[in-house]
Amino acid sequence: MSVNEQAVRAASAAHPRHPNSPATYGTAGFRAHSDTLDSTMFRVGLLAALRSKKLAGQTIGVMVTASHNPEQDNGVKLVDPHGEMLHSSWEAYATQLANAPSDEALVATLKQVVQVAEVDLSQPAKVVYGHDSRPSCRTLVRAVVDGLTALDAEQVNAGLVTTPQLHYLVRCYNTAGTPQAYGEPSVEGYYQKLATAWTTLATGRHLLPALTVDCANGVGAPKLKEFLKVVGQDLLPVITVRDNHTLAGNLNMNCGADFVKTQQCPPRNVELVPWQRYASFDGDADRIVFYYADGTGTFHLLDGDKIAGLAAGFIMDLVKDSGLGVKVGVVQTAYANGASTKYLTEVLGVPVQCVPTGVKHLHHAAESFDIGVYFEANGHGTVLFSPSTLAAINTHTPASPSAAAALANLRALVDLINQTVGDAISDMLLVEVVLLHRQWTPAQWDAAYTDYPNRLVKVLVQDRHAFTTSDAERKVDTPAGLQDKIDEAVKEVVGGRSFVRPSGTEDCVRVYAEAATRSTADELANKVAGIVHSLAGKGPKPASFF
Repeated sequence: MSVNEQAVRAASAAHPRHPNSPATYGTAGFRAHSDTLDSTMFRVGLLAALRSKKLAGQTIGVMVTASHNPEQDNGVKLVDPHGEMLHSSWEAYATQLANAPSDEALVATLKQVVQVAEVDLSQPAKVVYGHDSRPSCRTLVRAVVDGLTALDAEQVNAGLVTTPQLHYLVRCYNTAGTPQAYGEPSVEGYYQKLATAWTTLATGRHLLPALTVDCANGVGAPKLKEFLKVVGQDLLPVITVRDNHTLAGNLNMNCGADFVKTQQCPPRNVELVPWQRYASFDGDADRIVFYYADGTGTFHLLDGDKIAGLAAGFIMDLVKDSGLGVKVGVVQTAYANGASTKYLTEVLGVPVQCVPTGVKHLHHAAESFDIGVYFEANGHGTVLFSPSTLAAINTHTPASPSAAAALANLRALVDLINQTVGDAISDMLLVEVVLLHRQWTPAQWDAAYTDYPNRLVKVLVQDRHAFTTSDAERKVDTPAGLQDKIDEAVKEVVGGRSFVRPSGTEDCVRVYAEAATRSTADELANKVAGIVHSLAGKGPKPASFF
């Protein structure tokens, strides 16, 4: 069986390639200004169909989203059968298809991918697709559908969903009817699974004051509200703010997890009540950060590093109390605060592995542990339980009533955590469970360790591909000489640490700096940013970022 060239050519003609289409399928898939993405979406539809055929008809996911990016942007990424990111070996195929300059070139590239990847076109294909709340999504989704139709793929329209819900659906479809069944393949099934687990973990405990959640004016707003109706506000009191996902221009504007993390302040026009808990989702609800204000009104961020420490400590206690002989490990990136790494290794005594930035790297590394906890500092992360650990949790015989209680909580925690990908709603519940069981205020959580002051800044560059890194992105290999200059700048700062890495989605370099005081961290960030700009910057050199 061969590619239906006529169908592909005709469909492609309706989606001509924009001259500024994205060139590379990165960690987050394709992202660009929405006006440039029509042809890319069509070609991703083709690729999703091929991927499903390659895997003998297993369901593949397509999510149209640009996460924390501004509303005018959009993007798309593929989800593999167990809810994981697209296998890295297929990223190059996505890039090749997106860059084919004409309809004829696209057909030729498609045939080449079929041949090189050894795709059996006679196999069926099934793809479930969804989108976030961006105004451009509906038009771009139609382009994806045209690509799926051109290769005769069965289609499931999930509609408006969070990114983690799409990942959940993919895994559910592929495990239905097996011993590894993940859940009911519907958004309602997702809500019910989490609600049942939360009820088990929360019933009979003294409820904490309501959590206020900034929904980034994104898809997380309606979906969180739907979930709260299922679980009940009497068992999970939550107040939503920044929850208008239909008003144009609102998405991620001065709110959301990325804004709070990078600006280190609450969302605009959200007044913090001292000592109360707050959280922010990002635009597609796969990230979350927490924060609070102390009695003087000072803002305190509880980011992905803090979440990892909280989760790892709680899970280790449950494992110990249940008598289950499994090991917990934590995976971080270079962006992890140095104080968090010290806390994990020296206080909790948990092994920590550092990997390059990107969920696919963290997820893969976490799979090597019995229970792998991973969170990027930006609040994207989850917990993975190995198959052998899941079997042990289900078959273990506790030696005492207290061990039985710990084991029951651990079993419920497995269902509470979305193991397919970072999930703002699921991770919100994970944090709330720990605080509920410990009866901790956000300040008590925060007191586990004190972050070293840090800054993250963005420097526009001529070509991000000119920057290459090694040592889990903590060292710059090219441009030549840059690392030596960074090292010199770091030596001048007490407790200094800094690294630079190219963005995966735009022509910029991100500069991270850490030091003993806020002023020296800012100074170091400015100095390294200036070094980068002088070597490869684009546009006028800023006098100072702060």
